[in-house]
This record gives sequence, C-alpha cells and structure tokens, in this order.
Amino acid sequence: MNMLKSVLHLAWMAIWVIPTAIWMVVAAPLASSAHMFNSAKFFLARAIYGLRAICGVNWRVTGMENLPGLDAQGKQLPAILLVKHQSQFETFLMPLIMPRPLAYVFKKELLYIPFFGWGIARCDMIHIDRKAGKQAFQKIVEQGKRILGIGTWVIMFPEGTRIPRGQVGHYKTGGTRLAIETGAPVVPIAVTSAKCWPRKAFVKLPGWVDVSIGKPIPSAGRQPDELMAEVQAWIETEMRRLDPEAYV
Repeated sequence: MNMLKSVLHLAWMAIWVIPTAIWMVVAAPLASSAHMFNSAKFFLARAIYGLRAICGVNWRVTGMENLPGLDAQGKQLPAILLVKHQSQFETFLMPLIMPRPLAYVFKKELLYIPFFGWGIARCDMIHIDRKAGKQAFQKIVEQGKRILGIGTWVIMFPEGTRIPRGQVGHYKTGGTRLAIETGAPVVPIAVTSAKCWPRKAFVKLPGWVDVSIGKPIPSAGRQPDELMAEVQAWIETEMRRLDPEAYV
C-alpha cells in the first residue's frame, strides 16, 4: 500500500511541477525575484501537503521563536540556516515554514533536471560549480552578501548530501565561512525526515517528522572550524533526542 501511495504522490507532484515550471520560465523576464520565489513555494506546498494527504507524512516544528527577528530600526536581521540533511523532505518544507524568503546554495547540476531545475533556475539562489574551487566560494560570498542584504536568508546543508538515518556526515565549513564573511549568525536545525522518507528511497512511510530550530549562534570573532563544531554538536545532540532509536 505504501508503494502505491508513493506512486500516487509522484504523479501528484508531476501534475503540479510541469505547469509551475513552464509558468516560471515564461514569466521570469517580467517578474520579480519575490514572485519567482512565491511561484516555487506554490509547487512546494502542493508537494508537501500532498505528501501528508496521500502518504500520511506529518511534521511538527519547535523553536520558531529562536529565529532572528527585527533590529532596533525595524529591519529584518540576517540568518544562515544550517540544516541536517536526510531526504528531499526538508528541501521542500523549509521555504514553507520560514518567515523569510530563502536562497539555497546548491550544485549547478540541479539546474538541468527537467522542469524542477528549470524552475529553480529562475529563483534568486546560489548555484555553484564545485569544480571551480576557491572561485566557487568567492561566488557564494558575493551573492550571499547581496541576498542577505535584501532580507533573504541563506540555507545550506553542511553535510553536503543526504545522510542515512542514524549516521553523521562530514560537516563542511562553507556555511560558517560564509557567516563569518557576512557577519550573519548561523541557525542550526535538526530534522528527522529519514523516518518517513529515507535517503534514496522511493517509498514514503507514514509518521511524524520533527523539525527543531536552535538558537542563533553569532559568527563574529569565530573560526570556521570551531563554529561548525558547535553547530554539529547541537544538531547531532538534538537528533539523538528526537530520534533515539536510530542511534542505538
């Protein structure tokens, strides 16, 4: 039954991603970046709420009060979200639950995925060539400063790829290096998505995904390695609290 429901959910996403992507491609020359982001959210909302209705995957979020608010002048404070990465679920959910537009940092190869890639190519995000080395990070810094300056938050997955449930990937320092360069705080986020949508699995399982948002960690005066070590310690400790049976 879970296989059938997963097939139905895939069909449901295809129904929405194709017209949404076509609309974004056609409208991009005349539309603002905010409009493009909202168009992407339109598809993501249908994918996520369809996942709940068809496959029985629910979610609960704690720690929203930890997200940065406004400064004394009423301007939105910046943030770099560093998120545990277990499945595609969190990439779909985060733009829906966050109070600010998000800009993902991702490899440029995703732009070539039919329809989905064409759509995100029209959004104001940071796509990089991993083969470019130092130039790739310089691009992240340049675009990151611009994006944070207009009130958009940057989101990154420090492990770089989806990690199986109960395991820990290598936490790369790109996110903390960007935070130090821009002066933005980092916000650690734990997500137990692999309980319902395991890494590289087609079949989705009914259940609850927990999303826990930690308090912002200032980046001023920090070193990338030790700041990322603090991020990793918080996320992995929280993962063991949220999903203890995965870490026997």
